Amino acid sequence: MTYRYTSDGKKVSLLGYGAMRMPTVDGGHANGWVQEGYSKSLIDQDELNRQIKYLLDRGVNYFDTSPAYCRGESEARLGRALKASGVARGDIVLATKLSNFAPQQYPLDACKRMFEKSLEYLQTDYVDNYLLHAIGNDGFETFSKRYLENGALDWCATLRQEKRIRNLGFSYHGDPKAFAWCMEHHDTYKWDFCQIQMNYIDWRHAKQLNPRNLDAEYLYRTLTEKGIPVVVMEPLLGGRLARYNYALASVLKPLDPEASLAKWAFRFLGTYPNVMTVLSGMTRFSDIEENVATHSPLKPCSPEELAALERAAVEYLKLNPVPCTACQYCMPCPYGLDIPSIFAFRNEVIASKRLLTTDETLALYERYVPEKLRRADRCTGCGRCMGHCPQSIDIPYEMASIDRWIGRMIAEKERAALRQKREQKKEEERKWL
Repeated sequence: MTYRYTSDGKKVSLLGYGAMRMPTVDGGHANGWVQEGYSKSLIDQDELNRQIKYLLDRGVNYFDTSPAYCRGESEARLGRALKASGVARGDIVLATKLSNFAPQQYPLDACKRMFEKSLEYLQTDYVDNYLLHAIGNDGFETFSKRYLENGALDWCATLRQEKRIRNLGFSYHGDPKAFAWCMEHHDTYKWDFCQIQMNYIDWRHAKQLNPRNLDAEYLYRTLTEKGIPVVVMEPLLGGRLARYNYALASVLKPLDPEASLAKWAFRFLGTYPNVMTVLSGMTRFSDIEENVATHSPLKPCSPEELAALERAAVEYLKLNPVPCTACQYCMPCPYGLDIPSIFAFRNEVIASKRLLTTDETLALYERYVPEKLRRADRCTGCGRCMGHCPQSIDIPYEMASIDRWIGRMIAEKERAALRQKREQKKEEERKWL
């Protein structure tokens, strides 16, 4: 296992476990609301225990969770799995977050209760890395209410002084003002790490996808200049850089026919020395095995390979994908839409090398969003989802576009069926004549 180091000198595995998609007893995962692979079934604690033990035995020691993950069960389930493994507390780096997203969680007393619950669920008396969760999400005003006006940030700094947390950081989504404020106040709060969305698409093209975004290259270099270690989230863009995509494969497969697309994404990230750890939300055991192998040890990319990854990113963006990472912050939709699955369906269609037929496209829609009441045509354009999207996607606009696209397909299919019916009727009349 390749290792890096925390700000206080603790050895940390370059591959980290993101406890967002824990396995369920029916073979799905427990992240968020309804989406492809999501399950309402119970988390499979025995399987989780087996996965955590496997990771620990192979050198993975960074575990990231949140009170908001896995329907609120992630911390407790991870705590049980780590307890069952028998690992010594000092041998792991445990990260969780102040996930005070709802207004009723803004008051400082509510934040304190959340932290104490985290300790209880994780079966520990301190947290190695404590994060202000998604500081730019929903704008700077919300960031201020969640962490500044209520005194929560100053309280977190006190927790660090008391050694109840060892390192203080934040995860960043969205509003550049929030990131800029944190950098301007680094001398005051001495950030020990920062968690950012980083991958070879967002490295130089996040701003291209949305003008409000900051490119990962800018974030990484700014943090590196200030001596702040980087924790990476969304290394695979919600799985899109791991699934087959002909735009990516056409550039990368000739370089190494045996390497998976996921391996390329992880090698890109490990090339940068200030990346402390890369979080992967692993559900299937096969993914865990592959990711461990990729990092044991990790082979950095050569300059030529980095150039190829940039070419792959350019080809990928020509497909005009919706930049959804299935983070679930837009859910639940008040009108019942399954927003992440609708976007996953659209991106799956454009990632295919060949042009799908109408029947194939509609069948794929049925597979991704089986319930008709959860599809794009149910969108009212209310916009409640938009303020919660870290990618700043214009969700109502995209839903209307997908609805028109699907509507044209359905109409064409109905016209074709009507033409066929007319031809059959004419054929029958000719037979009688």
